[in-house]
Amino acid sequence: MFKKIWNIFKQLRPTKRLYWVIFFLILCFILAFNFTLLYIPTFSLLWLMIMACLADALFLVRHKQPVNAWRVPKYKRLSNGDVNTLTLHVQSFYAFKIYVDIVDELPVQVQMRNFKISTELAPQQERNFNYDLKPTERGEYHFGKINLFICTKFNFIERHLKLEDPFMMACYPSFIRLRQFELLAISNRLTDIGVKRIRRIGNSTEFEQIKEYVSGDDIRTINWKATARKSQLMVNHYRDERSQHVYCVIDMGRIMKMPFEGLKLLDYAINAALVIDHVAWIKQDKPGVIGFSNHINFKVKTDNRGDQLMRIQEALYNAKTNFLETSYETLFSHVRQKITQRSLLLLFTNFETVNALKRQMKYLRKISTQHVLVVIFFENTELRDLLAVKPRSTFEIYEQTIAQKFDYEKRQITKELQQYGILSVYTTPEKLTINALNKYLEIKTRGLI
Repeated sequence: MFKKIWNIFKQLRPTKRLYWVIFFLILCFILAFNFTLLYIPTFSLLWLMIMACLADALFLVRHKQPVNAWRVPKYKRLSNGDVNTLTLHVQSFYAFKIYVDIVDELPVQVQMRNFKISTELAPQQERNFNYDLKPTERGEYHFGKINLFICTKFNFIERHLKLEDPFMMACYPSFIRLRQFELLAISNRLTDIGVKRIRRIGNSTEFEQIKEYVSGDDIRTINWKATARKSQLMVNHYRDERSQHVYCVIDMGRIMKMPFEGLKLLDYAINAALVIDHVAWIKQDKPGVIGFSNHINFKVKTDNRGDQLMRIQEALYNAKTNFLETSYETLFSHVRQKITQRSLLLLFTNFETVNALKRQMKYLRKISTQHVLVVIFFENTELRDLLAVKPRSTFEIYEQTIAQKFDYEKRQITKELQQYGILSVYTTPEKLTINALNKYLEIKTRGLI
């Protein structure tokens, strides 16, 4: 019994207000040596302070568990690169008004060391407090305890409670953005977020059904045999080709460790690959994913089963860069041996110079002879911002000259790929998903696979 009482009183601690009052009383006692009239009022104030502290402490320890708090995450997992909303639910059991400072022990990856919510709770009140987290790397995020610092209106003594057991939330590739694209793809409203509406060239070649002719149908699709049997005009109906193989190939070498607005280029590529695979699955194609560096890190074969997207997501969750040079020879060998059907390969990588591209060009050309290859690489936005500034010194002129050289080489990479008939996408990291999805839909619409 005594141990339980002692544990409750161990939660009590003085506040800043109490320290200021003590400091004031010390000054009054010092002045009382010369001005004796101050001694009795100061001594009375000391006793009032002691009584107020005792009353404050007794009010706070009346309940063993006076306040309860727990987290209510919106999702069971965190979405990488997106704003994730978490809710703190706080419930007071006191019969009087209290003031509370809430300090949540957030994961170390978030680096939010000044997080605090200051509020007041009426008697028996429950309140919800929302706060946002934006993770910038995949992995396990460990939350600690919820710290509550409770005080009354006297604010001389506060009670420190530690609630909610520590728990872990896994941070997966951006599934929040994935759901946005999913809803728009199902409702054919991808143009609302910047996906281009591409004019269809020619007709689809995959036959679906024979139907009755209605005004507006192409008369070239009239099926004369069916028309003769039915004694009315019948036309052939075609649809987009389905069950095409779509691979998102992600470079996981050191070049993809470059950061941009908190996220690595690899994370941008993973988020974009997840969205493209999901849209491909909705379009009834067969999505897959390959991660490679100096070797093949992982592979999920193309399929259109119901659990295919979950398998892709689990593979991308564990994907990490290394500091080794990427081997395109290994990629070419794997593609030639393991991918026997003609497929669309969306290669997420980055080249900084034309010479870096030329060293790998022979492998890219060999891959493009067997498959439809799209090389997706990144624009250096810092170079763009540097070129937009008017130089004011010799050093800034020198910087801009070097920046123009790198920018020119980036654009030459696109021309070099076009020269050998290899499709490419040159994009900024924040527009990667939209531009890559545009290219996939363009290739699908034009029947290039």
